[in-house]
Amino acid sequence: MAPVTSLASTVDQRIADALSAALPEAGPADPLLRRSDRADFQANGMLALAKKLKGNPRELAAKVVQALATGDLVKEVEVSGPGFLNITVTDRAITETLAARAADDRLGVPRATDPGTTVIDYAQPNVAKEMHVGHLRSAVIGAAMVEVLEFTGENVIRRHHIGDWGTQFGMLIQYLTEHPHELDHKRAESVSGEEAMSNLGRLYKSARAVFDSDEEFKARARDRVVALQAGDAQTLAQWQRFVDESKIYFHSVFDKLDMEIRDEDVVGESGYNDMLEETCRILEETGVAVRSDGALCVFFDDVKGPDGNPTPLIVKKSNGGYGYAATDLSAIRDRVGNLKANTLLYVVDARQSLHFKMVFETARRAGWLNEDVKAVQLAFGTVLGKDGKPFKTREGETVRLVDLLDEAVERAAAVVREKAKDLTEDEIVERGTQVGIGAVKYADLSTSAARDYKFDLDQMVSLHGDTSVYIQYAYARTRSIFGKAGDRSPVARPELELAPAERELGLHLDQFGQVLDEAASAYEPHKLTAYLYQLASLFTTFYDKCPVIKPAPPQEIAENRLFLCDLTARTLHQGMTLLGIRTPERL
Repeated sequence: MAPVTSLASTVDQRIADALSAALPEAGPADPLLRRSDRADFQANGMLALAKKLKGNPRELAAKVVQALATGDLVKEVEVSGPGFLNITVTDRAITETLAARAADDRLGVPRATDPGTTVIDYAQPNVAKEMHVGHLRSAVIGAAMVEVLEFTGENVIRRHHIGDWGTQFGMLIQYLTEHPHELDHKRAESVSGEEAMSNLGRLYKSARAVFDSDEEFKARARDRVVALQAGDAQTLAQWQRFVDESKIYFHSVFDKLDMEIRDEDVVGESGYNDMLEETCRILEETGVAVRSDGALCVFFDDVKGPDGNPTPLIVKKSNGGYGYAATDLSAIRDRVGNLKANTLLYVVDARQSLHFKMVFETARRAGWLNEDVKAVQLAFGTVLGKDGKPFKTREGETVRLVDLLDEAVERAAAVVREKAKDLTEDEIVERGTQVGIGAVKYADLSTSAARDYKFDLDQMVSLHGDTSVYIQYAYARTRSIFGKAGDRSPVARPELELAPAERELGLHLDQFGQVLDEAASAYEPHKLTAYLYQLASLFTTFYDKCPVIKPAPPQEIAENRLFLCDLTARTLHQGMTLLGIRTPERL
């Protein structure tokens, strides 16, 4: 089915045509149309046009009004203020546009006509280390951007750049070599994420204690790093045990987050090992990187340390070891050269912004990034506690991610239980999980990614205010209406007049495609959360002011209102699905 043109686009085109007819000397002009609380839409373009034509904006606006036909689309238009056009559309136009959206599985949202390939680098835990609250945002924001971009038609390749390489593995592998049963499982058939992490944590502490106290072990561990980097088969086999054990744990956490992480998308630091030497050679031969005190460095005019001296990006250390930059630059080469990406999107903590700025600039100088291939850091802020300080336990330790998720589910189950009228205990537990995990994701996504946000579970699982629970209850209410509708079914009735609450709901439903386009192009999922919260609020007002079932309105009005309920439900469900949040049918 053809994509649906939104009312805003149609009105915008009508005004542009009227401008051309009334003021041909102006040439092509943008009406600057937006939603308004004075009318359905307001066009503010006359002010800029008057300046250009050296005319009176109100007089020019009056000419445009005369050229703008009213009837099927525009009900009335008036000039206000210094030349604004206030436009009210017809009820018929609203209902007919919504009917076209309802007839389409995609709600009339167009697919990109010329889609590109975006590689999204997100959800990057470290092997042999526990995931903490700091890992939450990359996973949640990245997963939402994957869904939004894919829905708009973009070809998306997921990449999880896990920390699975480095000098610490010398210590771990050497300890495992000397204590070969440390990662054995109690039962071969099923290993929980908790057991896997417990094994890894215990081994890490033991290895660290020996490393810090035994110089001979420390020497053996350093030799083991050399063996690992040289590709020694036995050393690699032991390293793989750490990776496999960590994956059991990772998948258990991502399952809790209701998020699919596929093995083929996990390409860690080790995945680029074979490219590091060539990356360094290309950078040095092209003069992008230079030797400085034995290290291979890239310098920038605008990056200086506190002493005023240039701070370089170190690609290869003076001892021959590779820095993170070598791996990140090799990953860019792979993603552009082999995966044919047009866009590289990195969902990474804002505190790494300088590193990525330097890496991207280096890649541009090397020609790996250019006008056709761009790299963007979707930088996110820090998760704070209720007190506004970085989120820690009472003992001052970083909060374990699994503990956080478990507590959210527990709190949400209590809220569901309190409201539940006819749910079984199993259903309460299931809904509690969906509401709790949804609450955590929504709180993260509803804040502009660049900002820090407070992790406040009481607020997150509240039925009031801008929360996922509020939206989930609005969705459940739309579904409950159909359980009471009897033989009445949703039918769009364009001939009917709409009540104010119906018009507001309808005009907002029509904006879904535009909002998705903005969220996708600017990498701002919070625009989608804001839209869905407002949709749930407008539906609540509509539900209160426009009876659907009781007291029973005339048949045609009931059918049209059921139609609005159904389209609201589908839009809420689709929007929440893109955010990775479940919408239970009953709550």
